[in-house]
Amino acid sequence: MMPLNPKIEQVLELIERANRPPYHTLTAQQARASYERSAPILEIASAPMFAVEDLTVPTRDGSTIRVRMYQPAEPSWAEPAPALIYYHGGGFTVGSVATHDALCRMFARDGQCVVLSVDYRLAPEHRFPTAVDDAFDALAWLHANASLYGVDAARIALGGDSAGGTLATVCAVLARDAGLPRLALQMLIYPGVSRYQESASHARLAEGYLLSGQTIQWFFEQYLRNADDREDWRFAPLDGTRGAPDFAGVAPAWIATAQYDPLSDEGEAYAQKLRAAGNEVTFTCYAGMIHEFFKMGGFVPDVAKAHADAARALRVAFGME
Repeated sequence: MMPLNPKIEQVLELIERANRPPYHTLTAQQARASYERSAPILEIASAPMFAVEDLTVPTRDGSTIRVRMYQPAEPSWAEPAPALIYYHGGGFTVGSVATHDALCRMFARDGQCVVLSVDYRLAPEHRFPTAVDDAFDALAWLHANASLYGVDAARIALGGDSAGGTLATVCAVLARDAGLPRLALQMLIYPGVSRYQESASHARLAEGYLLSGQTIQWFFEQYLRNADDREDWRFAPLDGTRGAPDFAGVAPAWIATAQYDPLSDEGEAYAQKLRAAGNEVTFTCYAGMIHEFFKMGGFVPDVAKAHADAARALRVAFGME
């Protein structure tokens, strides 16, 4: 194994010295507030946009959710732009459009696309499968309203990190089954995709690498209604059996994992599953990195390579390169 990236090592030391209470010792609301405070600390600078607008999207249960639209350039109805729908990470329990603002601005600028960041409803107030339903409702809404915002409905990608990566990959399958136009890409950044977190990387990296095994299970205790939900493929697209569909004919995938992330093995296994079903997959495990490293680009210079790889994958998928 490659050693930890030296800057990542510093990050872990800083976190240890800060001595913040781990999420699994807090209430969901306390954890949410803690994450909102800490999320921007290591981020890259916010890229300027032509426009940033918060919009309201109706959901299937009669409620609404917020989405944030980033327009890197003036919209053109004559030449509509491609779009990335982005689902933030946070174990389905923490995180928001605010915590992932800098990342979404980077994707809009470097991917040369509109970004729609989705504030899906969080657990435990809203348990599984609310986040999945909200995520898909946002996709269906953008398809239906693309022309209003200068978006090309034929060039829409999905992306997300961690729990957001799970939502992106599930929505890629749901989009195929709903008969929506084929998505350009599913950009999955260290997604969680397994039922029981029993891989070698979960055992090896359960402590000391930012995301602990205890915190992972605490997130899922907030999110899932009962133990049976672990069997649902929308929670565990890798190995969930309840309602599991065929995985052939979904959008091409760009999957990134981190070498020192408990989720690394399942991300790689999911890449293999998609390939085995005949899909186009680009997979990279970023050496020396930990979970959440995409949000550490302001402190860890080597994160820039992963950002550039992801942005290029979007441009290629949108037919720009």
